[in-house]
Amino acid sequence: MNAERIRRRGIMFVLSSPSGAGKSSIARGLMESESNLVMSISVTTRTKRGTEINGEDYIFVDRATFDRMAERGELLEQAEVFGHRYGTPRGPVEAALAAGRDVLFDIDWQGSQQLAGAAPGDVVRLFVLPPSTRELASRLESRAQDSRDVVAARMAKAADEMSHYVEYDYIIVNEALDRSVSTAHAILGAERARRERLIGLAEFVRELREG
Repeated sequence: MNAERIRRRGIMFVLSSPSGAGKSSIARGLMESESNLVMSISVTTRTKRGTEINGEDYIFVDRATFDRMAERGELLEQAEVFGHRYGTPRGPVEAALAAGRDVLFDIDWQGSQQLAGAAPGDVVRLFVLPPSTRELASRLESRAQDSRDVVAARMAKAADEMSHYVEYDYIIVNEALDRSVSTAHAILGAERARRERLIGLAEFVRELREG
């Protein structure tokens, strides 16, 4: 009788938020502190920004390549955001889950809906809110990655994005990054211990009861 016989299927841990609310920063914080967590790398048709690295931050492809992947069923989810296509490659995610590794997703509400519809038992969804609209605008402007028009478009879309909070299992108001990362870490830990995720638990308990 050995507790190590209890295994666990991995979790799809989804982080979503309006642009600038901090989901990517929280994701980075989780990756730095979690050894059994891998980042899902999205395929996108948008151009590379600044210091982004192809294959690490995103997999950058043209629209024709993206469309072929979608037609072949190679994407778990896909969405169009600000004129660019984004999607999650199926193979790496399914392999990680089967091996008991958790996969972190930094995606929007559209992708989250698709993942939850395709694999509801595997998905845990966390929505990140900004502490205020003013703070959200300040964060977007301070990034200096987008033009003034793009920042305005992101702010205009934020209200619609935030209306989808009701579809999520957990909410974080990102006032302080370190606290937000700690909360996300605690949520992930609790979800890993859910009874229905543990494979071999019933047999382990039966042997415990039999002595």
